Amino acid sequence: MWRGMPRPEDCRVTETIPGLYLSPLEFLVLLGGVLLVVARWFPPAARARVTIAAGTIFVLSASALSVVGIRWQMLPVLAGAAVALPFTVSPLLRRRTGRPVRRARWWLALPGSMACLGLIATSPAAAWAFPVPEFPEPSGQFAVGTHVVQWTDPHRPESFTAVPHDRRTVVVQLWYPAQEGPTNAPRARYLGRTEHEARTVSEALARQVGLPGFLVDGVPRAHTRSVVDAPVAGGGGRFPVVLFSPGSGGVRTQNTAWAEELASHGYVVAALDHPYDSAAVVLADGRTIRTRTVSTGDRNEDDKLAVGWTVIRAADLSFVLTQLDHLGRGEIKGPLTGRLDTSRVAVTGHSMGGAAALQAARQDGRFDAVIDLDGYPHGLTSPSLQQPTLALTQAITAGTDPRYLPRLTKALRSSTATSYRLTIPGAAHLTFSDGPLYLPPVPSIVGSLGRTESPRVVAAATLVFLDSALRHEPGDLAGVLSAHGELSVYRPGNSR
Repeated sequence: MWRGMPRPEDCRVTETIPGLYLSPLEFLVLLGGVLLVVARWFPPAARARVTIAAGTIFVLSASALSVVGIRWQMLPVLAGAAVALPFTVSPLLRRRTGRPVRRARWWLALPGSMACLGLIATSPAAAWAFPVPEFPEPSGQFAVGTHVVQWTDPHRPESFTAVPHDRRTVVVQLWYPAQEGPTNAPRARYLGRTEHEARTVSEALARQVGLPGFLVDGVPRAHTRSVVDAPVAGGGGRFPVVLFSPGSGGVRTQNTAWAEELASHGYVVAALDHPYDSAAVVLADGRTIRTRTVSTGDRNEDDKLAVGWTVIRAADLSFVLTQLDHLGRGEIKGPLTGRLDTSRVAVTGHSMGGAAALQAARQDGRFDAVIDLDGYPHGLTSPSLQQPTLALTQAITAGTDPRYLPRLTKALRSSTATSYRLTIPGAAHLTFSDGPLYLPPVPSIVGSLGRTESPRVVAAATLVFLDSALRHEPGDLAGVLSAHGELSVYRPGNSR
C-alpha cells in the first residue's frame, strides 16, 4: 500500500483528452455552448430537443466545473453561451406560454451566431496554447517514486542574508525507481507538495518572465507520473545518482519529465531549489523565500554576479552529495536509506545550473560525469575538467551570445577526459526543461520538436551518456549520440 490516503485535491479531474488539451468536463461545456449557438439553425422539429439537450449539458457541466475550478481558457465559452442563451431559450418559453414566437431573419441571426462561435472557438485555442501539462509515461522498467527533503549546512553561512547564525538551507526533490503500485495511486502534484506550494511557485515563475500569472494557471493543476514516497524498487541493489541544478530563477521541479524518465531506467535524480536564486522556495515551516538574483541590465555586471551565484550553487551541489552519501550509508533515514551508490554520481544542470554543474565538477572529484543542458560556463575555467562531459545545446544562431560557444568549447577541449557537445536540431533554450509541455509551441521559445518529442530526445541523449559514464556499458557512444544531432567530440590531446 502507498503511504497516506489521497487528498481531495489529488482527486480532481485534471486529465485532458489527448490532442484537445481539455478535460472531459471542459469538453462538455464546450459542446454544450456550441449546441446552444447552432440550435437555432436546426429544423423546427428538432430545434426544441436540441436546445433542451444543449442547455442541460451546458448547465450541468459548467456547474461541475465550477466545483473543481474553472480555467481562464473556458471564459470565452461561458461568454459565448451566455450571449446565445436568451435568443435560443426565448422561443421555447414563448411557445410554452402560447405567445407568438418571433424569430430574427436568418441574415440578421447569422452574424450573431458566427460571432458567438468565434468567441467560443478561442477557448480550445487558448487551452492548446497554455495547457495543463500532461507528462509523458516513462519508458523504463521501473515505476517512479518521489520524495522531498530539506537539509541545512551547519558549516556554511547564508550569504544572501545578514541574519546572524543563518545557515544555508536547500530543498531537494528525489525521483527514484519504485515498486509497481495500484493504477489508481495518487500521482505527485507538479511544482509543489501541495496545491498552495504549486501555485506559489507557478506565480513566481510567471512573474519572473513577465507573464500574468493567470496565463499559466493550468500548470499547478498538473500531476506528474511519480507517486509520493512510493516503496523503493525491490532487489536491494544500489542506484547511481544524478544531481540537478535548475536554470537562473528555476526550481527543482522544472525538469520533472526528464527526471522521471531517468528514474524509470534505474537512476536516482536529486534536483535542488537554490534559496534566494530559485523564483520561490517553500520551506518546511511554511516560509517562502523569493529570488534576489536580479539582472542589472548591464552585461558585464551581470556576468560578475553570475560568477558569484554559480559558486554558491556549486557549493550547494557538493553539500547535497555529502548528504546523499550519508543517506546511502544509512546515516540519514528516509525511503532511500542504503539504496544510493554514491561511487557513481553525475552532476547536471540547465542554463546557469549547467554552469554550476561544470564548476562543481572542477571543485569536487566525487562527481564522475557532467551534463550541461545549454548552460553558459560562468566563472573560472581551471582546474580542467577531469570527468567525461556532455554538453547539449540549441543551434547556435546570430542571436546567440557570441561568447557562448567559444567559452564552452574551451572548457570541453581542456578536459582530461573525452567530452562531447551535441547540438540538437530544432531545440531552443527551454527545450531542455519542461517548458514545451505547457508553453505555447513557438519555436523561438520552446523549439520546434513538439511537446512529445522534446523531452524524449533530451532524455534519450542523457541516458546514453549516463549508461556509458556511470554504468560503463559498452558500445559506440559517439555513434549513438550523433543520431540525435550534430556531434563534436573532444578527446584529450586530439580535440576536434
